[in-house]
Amino acid sequence: MSTETDQQRQQTDEESGQCSLIRPLMQIGSEWRLAVLYVLQDGETRFTELKRSTGANPRTLSRVLDDLGEMGFVDRRLEEDAPVATYYSLTPKGTSLSPLFDDIEAWADEWLDTQMDEE
Repeated sequence: MSTETDQQRQQTDEESGQCSLIRPLMQIGSEWRLAVLYVLQDGETRFTELKRSTGANPRTLSRVLDDLGEMGFVDRRLEEDAPVATYYSLTPKGTSLSPLFDDIEAWADEWLDTQMDEE
């Protein structure tokens, strides 16, 4: 059952000639956003661990985490004990992406390995 908002989005997408996948991919589709969302599937993670896991520089990682927080995918928790530590975790909205990551991994296992073998 479509809501009025869903119908409005679909109409806007159709009018602009965009596929309905464009809008969601624009929200999560950058390399760094995907990397952060993927790492956070394992649970709450400190900033320094995210930096190490993703390979992002601190400025980029901060910007990406701020963006994901504003979009409602990531929560931030500050622990003010010495030393100060910042932790990030997925919100329910962010967690809802986990099946998509599983599907993409399954697809990649099947098709990307096959493609590499053929080359």
